Amino acid sequence: MQLQQVNVGTKLLADYASLARYGLMDQIRALAEPLQGKRVLHLSATAFGGGVAEILYTLVPLMRDAGLDAEWRVIYGQDEFFDVTKTIHNALQGDSTGLSDEQQETFRRYNRLNAEALEGTYDAVIVHDPQPAAVIEHARGSATHWIWRCHIDLSEPNRSVLDFLLPWLGRYDATVFHRRQYVPSGNGLPAAYIWPPAIDPLAPKNMALSAEDAAYILNQFGIDVERPLVTQVSRFDPWKDPLGVIEAWRIVRRSYPQVQLALVGSMAHDDPEGWEYYNRTVSAADGDPDIFILSNLNNVGSVEVNAFQVHSSALLQKSVREGFGLTVTEALWKARPIAAGRVGGIVDQIQDGETGYLVESVEECATATERILDDPQHARSMALKGKEFVRRSFLTPRLLRDWLALFNELSGNGAAVDELVTSLRVG
Repeated sequence: MQLQQVNVGTKLLADYASLARYGLMDQIRALAEPLQGKRVLHLSATAFGGGVAEILYTLVPLMRDAGLDAEWRVIYGQDEFFDVTKTIHNALQGDSTGLSDEQQETFRRYNRLNAEALEGTYDAVIVHDPQPAAVIEHARGSATHWIWRCHIDLSEPNRSVLDFLLPWLGRYDATVFHRRQYVPSGNGLPAAYIWPPAIDPLAPKNMALSAEDAAYILNQFGIDVERPLVTQVSRFDPWKDPLGVIEAWRIVRRSYPQVQLALVGSMAHDDPEGWEYYNRTVSAADGDPDIFILSNLNNVGSVEVNAFQVHSSALLQKSVREGFGLTVTEALWKARPIAAGRVGGIVDQIQDGETGYLVESVEECATATERILDDPQHARSMALKGKEFVRRSFLTPRLLRDWLALFNELSGNGAAVDELVTSLRVG
């Protein structure tokens, strides 16, 4: 068995120069210079569906353009493994369900198999999220430095499941989290570094799309482009609360009987629970012709998601747990009015009442949506402020800068990057 390598294509840093904030490209060039030729491996659970994959399709080729020998591989797993890792994911975000002895053994076995399939040696291996976290136990000699990158909300974890993972996390040289509140407590853990993820402004999902083109695309899915549309883009997952979105929309429809609802998601092979929740969402829609439930299985890809976001009168992200919420970042980048859950990394993106609305219940979500529909000009002016905030804080060149700073720190080149890294380090 060999770990599947993901073909990421080519991207050029120079193409982002006009979008990056002042001085960022100079920082990237200075940080990249001592790292030329360093071998870097990203290891994740899936090559499609979800924010991790979207980030890596841009980050890996930009690392290459900066002079690193970077690659991305996906671990092997069958349903029995991904059932376990979904339980782990949910538990780390606060679900009370723990792991049986059999599930723990399944996790260990697949991580051992993937470690045995890891070939070559690297200067750094970056392991994304819990699924491959235990690979390090059997492959520590494959890299000089190992980094665990956590993309989920660890603020209130199920302690028994976290304790199951901690011995492996203690083997890493560094960990990276979206927020300080996500850094777990425990003895023997490495230094944690804090920075948010980012979106690619030049990817098909985020590139400029005219209103006319967006309307044309949505018309192909049966959307009445002459009527208002409210959309949530996210996986079909209890933490994203699509059922709550439907409830909120039904309240909004009392005042706006013409409003339509689109729930646009993606089905990923490492998320078997997604099918169950997709079916629950379809059941909650109860055949309403004004509710559109769509995914990559309906040929909804990056451009189509872009069109839904651009055309919508209001965008929602009614999460009840959220590591960061890149769909919020996407909405703000497109200057679209948004209401989103007051949780996780969403609160680092939306200034409530200034760049969007933060909500904590179905009723608050409905009220915020109605405020957007009541005064679209004001909602648009708020969203434009949000777009500038994203440009300064949440675009991929800044994310590349952070990774280069950490590589320099771990390689002993700290003199050049102390100011950057000390602002990120926890512990």
